Amino acid sequence: MHKIHELYTNMREKLRFNSRKERVDFIIHSMFLLATVVSASFIIIIVIFIAQEGMIPFVTDNDGLGAVNLWRFLTGFTWLKGTAFQSNLYAVGYIIINTLYVAFLSLLLAMPIGVLTALFIAKIAPKKIAEVLRTIVEMLAAIPSIVYGLFGAGLILPWIYEFAKIFGVQSKGGNSVLATVLVLSLMILPTITALSEVAIRSVRSDIEHGSLALGATKTQTNFKVVLTSAKSGIFASAILGVGRALGEATAVSLVAGNARSGPSFGLFETTSTLTSTMLQGLKETVGIDYDIRFSVGIVLMVVILLTNVTLNFVKKEVGNVDVK
Repeated sequence: MHKIHELYTNMREKLRFNSRKERVDFIIHSMFLLATVVSASFIIIIVIFIAQEGMIPFVTDNDGLGAVNLWRFLTGFTWLKGTAFQSNLYAVGYIIINTLYVAFLSLLLAMPIGVLTALFIAKIAPKKIAEVLRTIVEMLAAIPSIVYGLFGAGLILPWIYEFAKIFGVQSKGGNSVLATVLVLSLMILPTITALSEVAIRSVRSDIEHGSLALGATKTQTNFKVVLTSAKSGIFASAILGVGRALGEATAVSLVAGNARSGPSFGLFETTSTLTSTMLQGLKETVGIDYDIRFSVGIVLMVVILLTNVTLNFVKKEVGNVDVK
């Protein structure tokens, strides 16, 4: 009782305002705090729900099929074995590798294009052309993923199908790692470009002027001074780009081919990612086929978390490099 009374007394002291400004400041502060708590609570609720559903296959009998072995699910190619069947659809051992592989290739393709586009818009293009290009980049970022998927299925897949013939490869209608990488690159390109442009524009003009005053050309200044000074922001754009590549499902499902074995390293091989695997056969609403999707969701969240932590570590290391 004494502690409650003490707490009550402290709250009264804190709520005693000496002026109207202090009262308004307290109200605004409380609104910000409430907004932050609401925002943070969404991720907590999602994590708790996904974890709760995703653990069911490992702790129950699954209607006579037996509990799923966690180690086999994470590292094997077949996650559930019965007397007359073997299921490899949700064995995430090779799907994790596929997911990281296509995300890395997509970043490798989109990163230089996005950064150079950002540099052109921010420092080289005339003002009116820069505004038009910036609008185009914003429109690309606003296009829904299903549209990217349909674009990939209708245009990129036939191209890859014909392209594979040149190398004597019979691709499955163009569904392949290459198609997935191209579609994901298109999707993360606006994110990388927009954030890189902001980072490049944030570089202090005196650094740029100092480089020019020392005799460096405009091109040398852009590449050796501006881009180096903006490296931290550019790397942040890569982190967000990878996050989108790892989390994309709809467009990937339309062009990946949804392979049930792997890992798939060949550019013309079909592949599957964690998200596209979760999306397959979504009509199920009960049973192990429904619950195991949440298990894959847990794995996806862990993969994204570890990837972001790793990239943020690299970003800090990159940020410590001085401009030369």
